[in-house]
Amino acid sequence: MTPFKVYILGCGSALPTPRHYASSQIVELRGKKFMVDCGEGTQMQLRRLRIGFNSIRAVFISHIHGDHCFGLIGMISTFGLQGRTAALHVYAPEELGQMLSSQLKLFCTHLDYEVLFHGVNPFVQNTVYEDNSLSVETIPLEHRIPCCGYLFREKPTLPHIRRDMIDYLNIPISQINNIKSGADWVCEDGTVVPNKRLVSPSDPTRSYAYCSDTRYIPTLHERLKGTDLLYHESTYGDDNAKMAETYYHSTARQAALVARDAGVKRLLLGHYSSRYENEEILLEQAKEVFPETFLTNEKAIFDV
Repeated sequence: MTPFKVYILGCGSALPTPRHYASSQIVELRGKKFMVDCGEGTQMQLRRLRIGFNSIRAVFISHIHGDHCFGLIGMISTFGLQGRTAALHVYAPEELGQMLSSQLKLFCTHLDYEVLFHGVNPFVQNTVYEDNSLSVETIPLEHRIPCCGYLFREKPTLPHIRRDMIDYLNIPISQINNIKSGADWVCEDGTVVPNKRLVSPSDPTRSYAYCSDTRYIPTLHERLKGTDLLYHESTYGDDNAKMAETYYHSTARQAALVARDAGVKRLLLGHYSSRYENEEILLEQAKEVFPETFLTNEKAIFDV
């Protein structure tokens, strides 16, 4: 299958710590790279993971709390220093557009590329980006300010060619794309070989959901049914459940409830509060509800 990967650049929360960077991830599918959130230090993590600055097509920002967007203008400036010419698309709640416009006028007046801002409505689930490989949808979340997650859905690929049939029927290479697109094959004697005998089914499509920041939403699973990989913020453990409710965050156990109810395959925890020096306690609490739970950490790479 074509690689579909999530690179963890940062998985901490608002307060900086020596152990974790602020929120940021790279989603890669079919050679295309997209960034989700861009906290401080994101550029350093791109360097450490050897991700080319010019390879990032678009940035998706969940909300305008600093630990999710303070790294954006610095990264845009660096892209300019690196000689970027391809446009950079930024998707975020409308409030970020005003801030970004002011920052660009102050710090980035001579870029050789365009920064194109696309305001998203964080209160509805909409497709905000689409190409021939994937689509990206907003996921309405509940935080102290307008906030949304993002759902990356892979598009179906063409079926696989059955090499044994191609060789047996002496079908020329020039006809392979037609057959993959659904064409039958007509032999010299006029016999029609139906397409289903010439191909095998394409690989199943995959999906990745990013949900941060949000308090526990009992109905969130309805938007995530069948997702392969879910990242759900887990700022607190059971010991701080009241604080999670007050500040519109989630506990690790609540993240696991969402994963279980959505029927996802795997759950990633992140956005850890700085009060936890060891996140294993969060992992233990989540696994009591949903065993296929994993901790994120800087420089970790997960296959979807």
